[in-house]
Amino acid sequence: QVQLVESGGGLVQAGGSLSLSCAGSGRSLTTYIMGWFRQAPGKEREFVSRISWRGDRTFYTDSVKGRFTISKDNNKNTVYLQMNSLKPEDTGVYYCACSTRAIAGTLAANYDYWGQGTQVTVSS
Repeated sequence: QVQLVESGGGLVQAGGSLSLSCAGSGRSLTTYIMGWFRQAPGKEREFVSRISWRGDRTFYTDSVKGRFTISKDNNKNTVYLQMNSLKPEDTGVYYCACSTRAIAGTLAANYDYWGQGTQVTVSS
């Protein structure tokens, strides 16, 4: 059993920053690939970023590369997503997820546990 709780979402103007946190409980997140997804109204859930269980390898979708940074603190059992230079198209519900697979990829179906989501709204 893994429980994930996101926090840090909110309303921000374009160009601003937000920092999201995903706190895990029930099981340690040290052996999971962790990912962030987002879903805009009327759109499919979209991969944003992932990080390896050791925290030494990261991957980002092209649209956020250079603006977002994923990180984790295994001692705190928490994953973070620092979002800078936010754009209106970044608006959506952001979900934290973990995958038990050796290769998780970018497909939401490959992730096994999900948080409840936190709303991020970027105004122009």
